Amino acid sequence: MSTPTLEPSSPSADAAAPVSGPLAREALALAAFDHVVAHAPGYRARPGQREMAAHIAHTLSGVALGDGAVANDAALPERGIAVVQAGTGVGKSAAYASTVIPLALAQQKRVIISTATVALQEQLIAKDLPALAAALPEPFSFALAKGRGRYVCRLKLDQLSGGDAAGADLFESDDSAETGTGAAAQAAGALASAAATARWQERGLQYTRWAQALDGGSWDGDRDRLDEPPDGSLWAPVAAERHTCTARHCPSYNSCSYYQARAKLAQAKVIVVNHDLLLSTLGLHALPAPQDCYLVFDEAHHLGPVAQGQFTASMDLMRGQWLDKLPRAVDEVATAIEYRPTIDVATFAKELRSAQNELARLAMQRIGALPAWAQLTGRGHNTVRAEPVEAQRAQTLRQAQGERRGDGAPVVDRFEGGVLPADWNEVVGQLHTQASALLKVFEALATQLKANARDNPGDAARCARLYSRLGVLAPRLQNAQETAACWLQDAGDSQPPLAKWLEAGVSHGLVTLTAHACPLQPGSLLRNHLWNQVRAAVVTSASLTTCGSFDHFLHESGLAFDDAVAAREVQSPFDHARQGRLVVVQTAADPKDVEGYTREMLAALMSDLREVRRGALVLFTSRAQMRQAQGLLERGEHGALRERVLVQGEASRTVLLRRHAERVADGQPSVLFGLQSFGEGLDLPGELCEWVFITKLPFASPSDPVGQARADWLKSQGRDPFSELVVPATGARLLQWTGRALRSETDEAVVVCYDARLLRQSYGRRMLKGLPPYRLQRRQDGVLSDA
Repeated sequence: MSTPTLEPSSPSADAAAPVSGPLAREALALAAFDHVVAHAPGYRARPGQREMAAHIAHTLSGVALGDGAVANDAALPERGIAVVQAGTGVGKSAAYASTVIPLALAQQKRVIISTATVALQEQLIAKDLPALAAALPEPFSFALAKGRGRYVCRLKLDQLSGGDAAGADLFESDDSAETGTGAAAQAAGALASAAATARWQERGLQYTRWAQALDGGSWDGDRDRLDEPPDGSLWAPVAAERHTCTARHCPSYNSCSYYQARAKLAQAKVIVVNHDLLLSTLGLHALPAPQDCYLVFDEAHHLGPVAQGQFTASMDLMRGQWLDKLPRAVDEVATAIEYRPTIDVATFAKELRSAQNELARLAMQRIGALPAWAQLTGRGHNTVRAEPVEAQRAQTLRQAQGERRGDGAPVVDRFEGGVLPADWNEVVGQLHTQASALLKVFEALATQLKANARDNPGDAARCARLYSRLGVLAPRLQNAQETAACWLQDAGDSQPPLAKWLEAGVSHGLVTLTAHACPLQPGSLLRNHLWNQVRAAVVTSASLTTCGSFDHFLHESGLAFDDAVAAREVQSPFDHARQGRLVVVQTAADPKDVEGYTREMLAALMSDLREVRRGALVLFTSRAQMRQAQGLLERGEHGALRERVLVQGEASRTVLLRRHAERVADGQPSVLFGLQSFGEGLDLPGELCEWVFITKLPFASPSDPVGQARADWLKSQGRDPFSELVVPATGARLLQWTGRALRSETDEAVVVCYDARLLRQSYGRRMLKGLPPYRLQRRQDGVLSDA
């Protein structure tokens, strides 16, 4: 189950020798930047941009890539990492691309540019890189790298075209509720089976159309190039996956959309990728080796959270039908290739299912004792008995459906200190033992299948189909094994424990229950898995400093105390004091009084929205808070404002922004209501955003289990988590949110923050130090004064 290695393009025979010496490399990079500014259409000289380019050129000049790159000059540093906070308007993508790419081309190396958002990837691929390629004397090719799951698997597509429900059993997930046994359950099962058959027949027609489009050349297998984005449940069964792919041994390999895209990627000198994909493919040889290319991390403030997400383990405790299918699947594959497993697979699968059910019973007993679960489902507090999990599942399901409850925020229950109840360890250990043993059988079968396909090409198609049979089940088995292993892990001396928690909810009338584990320190993850392989990198964003310092970002990203790091803050060219104001409203109610504060804040917000003449953005810290604002607009005296407001979630982000722009262009007021994702990455220049309203300081949710676990561990070490983690993280988000206001040197805008703690509290003043120098004003009882 491997991914191919992508080797750099071979340099031409007459290629110039790599530029040697740090001074020569620095001069080359800066000369390239100056050439681009002078010759590329739309570019102009910006002092901050050249300052950033010079910092990058100097930091990377001492690095020569390749295994023997420093053998002849041991005094030169082997690594260089330029960390740059570039304020809005600096033009950071042009600064790093026009210096790093020429450096790479001169050494016949490649560049990986990693981003956090699709919007920036599209900007690089559609605008920035084409302009740079046209301006530089030496042309270069570039490509966008996507995850395997963005491409269709031709083998699966052919199997499922036509809607054969029997064949679809390979790829069907157990999304149906498991409600026990008995006549009612059997009747429900029969209905579900009939519905599944009809569903697969309908899907089969769509799969047939996709196969025809592939054959006709009107589609290349990329999900993003379909006319209509497919629903996840329609796409998942035919998506390419590492666990179901035999690569070169697959009969569809030569026409595989994923490998065709990889072949093009192998020829690109510059590869654009997202942080998730880059981190998830480390060690898999899917991208150029980090030590042998130049890396650029844009939107780098996301690196820590992305790393934690990559190393979070989770398993579903409520759905286990896949374990009932597992013995038959293994038996079919083993029989087909005449392999004899070393264990009784049916027994081990049954025992794994039993351990999963027992863990689910214990978890439901614990969750059911929580008031939050009673509120979500309507079930009485402290009434959960030690009954079979199927019975609990069925009763909770009936209540959720009968009382029209559920589909609210999930209930999270964290194990303090990462310590499981004593009586849980045995069942978790059993689960880990059974899953590990079954995984070894899967690995042996997979190895034999690939060997058979390699040695007998005529049998490759059959081997690929058998491999897919296992690959559908392998990720779930791996999730169970990894999560159980994490739950059994104890913290070492002076080492932080893993965050461990349960998450339960009701989704579309079905009970959900999952187990999770996550490391607490993203910096350690990045240092051990990424930075120890990196020689030359640029790390940049508009919000790396918080509260006026790089310290928080460097710790969270694993770069603190790294001698290769050279950090620099490049100021925005905007005149913030002239172009913008930051108004802090003094409310009578303290934000800790949620009900009183929200009532007073929303009244002030409604009054302020009447003053909007063009574009405005309102940022909320919770969905509940945003819904309360919507409620005020639906009735009474504020109803007239409703037609001005576009609410996140009412339509896609693209549609909302288009409607917003059309309204403003027609001279109408338009107000966007949004949450955290609207507080970052939205580019609304000029009249599109003349006001930004911040309803509350954007502290992270106190129910976040990882944040809680980190705070507890810091307290146990005699440290202050609020000062060390919470305030810097909130300051970084506040910097992003206020950054929506000014997007060009001609913009004028007002930021209104209704949270008086920004001025009243010392931590608020700390956050202010990290914000651009807006004219700061206080508003009390409607009267403005300079603060």
